[in-house]
Amino acid sequence: MSKALIRETFSKNDGVLRLIPIFVPRRFSKPGRRLKLHPDDYYALGIRRGAIKERWFSSVINCMNGSEAAPDEGLSYVETGVEAVTLRDFVEELGAELIGSELINKYGTWPMYSKFFDYEEPLFHHVHLDFEAAARVGALGKPEAYYYPPQLNNYAGTFPHTYFGFDPDVTKEMVKERLFDYEKRDIRITELSRAYRIELGTGWYTPPGVIHAPGSYLTYEPQWNSDVNSVYENITAGEVYPYEFLVENCPEDKKLDMDYVISLLDWEKNVDPHYKTTYFRPPIIACQDDSHIEKWITYRNDYVAAKELTVYPGKTVTIKDEAAYGCIFVQGHGKFGCYDAETPAMLRFGQKSADEYFVSEKAAREGVSISNTSEHDPIVILKHFANNHPGTPQ
Repeated sequence: MSKALIRETFSKNDGVLRLIPIFVPRRFSKPGRRLKLHPDDYYALGIRRGAIKERWFSSVINCMNGSEAAPDEGLSYVETGVEAVTLRDFVEELGAELIGSELINKYGTWPMYSKFFDYEEPLFHHVHLDFEAAARVGALGKPEAYYYPPQLNNYAGTFPHTYFGFDPDVTKEMVKERLFDYEKRDIRITELSRAYRIELGTGWYTPPGVIHAPGSYLTYEPQWNSDVNSVYENITAGEVYPYEFLVENCPEDKKLDMDYVISLLDWEKNVDPHYKTTYFRPPIIACQDDSHIEKWITYRNDYVAAKELTVYPGKTVTIKDEAAYGCIFVQGHGKFGCYDAETPAMLRFGQKSADEYFVSEKAAREGVSISNTSEHDPIVILKHFANNHPGTPQ
């Protein structure tokens, strides 16, 4: 890594970095094939690694994806024009110049990332650990949020519904009884849950400790810097998951302790009788005029925030934010700061693109100029923030 190259790239591009597409395979389930990846490239990392089902954005962490994963899998890279350098290296070298003093002083790094989650079938009912439980296995808790972009969801997959929590009448003993049979039969844990039909152009917030089984729409997911979970469902869409999926993030002496496994749940949140009222996130308009409209799509939590920005055809706007952010184009083309930007129709694995960026705090506060050079097509950008944007609805 060249520190001089990092500073030169940062300076010449006015504090706005272009990132290189990063795709992540998973060994379970089926790919939704909505990532705009070439049809021949979904197994680009080999059959043993599974199909590519996720694209990660603004990531300074590597994913927990088994012993065969490359050490940098999941890490975002910056296009420098010379060599690819990780966004983590940029954060370590530039610190507050890039992400602001508040995040550096509080976390020492960029504390979140986002992804496109793209599965054809529903995912297993699982829970992300809270910060206390995650610390016992050397990890961080994982709050996350969801938004369903219409531009990437012409196909709904096989089950466009998501399970959240348990029915308010469910007890811990009822859940424990199912888990005791994890290796004996199909425990059908979602019989105890509640499913909601996914509404495109809306989203949800899922706190750590809340069990959920994501549906089959492609999902934009701003989340904390973590990749830990416990899988409570042993058979999903005909695919069998071993007991290790349930306890892989438990201490060794707790892997046979079902009371400990149940303790990973934030029980009151799981049986909230008004779950949708509490955690559903319809968009909230932040600002609009005859040139653009910007909406908050992730908000009302202590960890992450996100916006959807639409710039109308033929218009130029300067958009200011009070915090650093990453972003991804999902429709249109034009100028983004000093860059020619475009939403790709299709990408080869390993190909560079012009659709993903990271904006420093200073550049965000001064404003990024965005020009839509199309006569007909709007530009639509999804922007992900950490928890330090003062304008986030509470």
